[in-house]
Amino acid sequence: MSRDAEVIVLARWSDEVMKPLTQDDPERTWGGRFVPIAGHWGWEFGWALELEKVRARQGLLKHLESLPWPHPHTVQVLLRDQDDDCFGLWMFQEGRLVEFAIPHTERFHKPAPPNEDFHPDPGMLLRTDQGDALPDQTPEELRDTRSPW
Repeated sequence: MSRDAEVIVLARWSDEVMKPLTQDDPERTWGGRFVPIAGHWGWEFGWALELEKVRARQGLLKHLESLPWPHPHTVQVLLRDQDDDCFGLWMFQEGRLVEFAIPHTERFHKPAPPNEDFHPDPGMLLRTDQGDALPDQTPEELRDTRSPW
């Protein structure tokens, strides 16, 4: 199943932590490699990744959580799935990367799939301030509890 997504990691003084993630590694649960984002003075302050398949993203957040960040409070992970209106923001809270609410946005979820043969769906992060009709929100108890990332 194809679903494009983009990931941006911003983190201060984390070149060494991110260096292995700029190389291909078939042992990772997620696919691809990050490309450094450098400022005009040449310092790397972020890394970007494009994903083209649902299965290529599985385990990405868990992997990022496991890294020895020198300053975890500066880590920001921006994720945008193909159906999202904008990037979502994940930051560390109590040692886990969790999605932080962005004003005037809401993540809309689909009901959980019938079994584990289906990949988890990230839902859609939509702007709520544009006057567009919004989908019905799936009640929390009917959502898939597995992380799509």
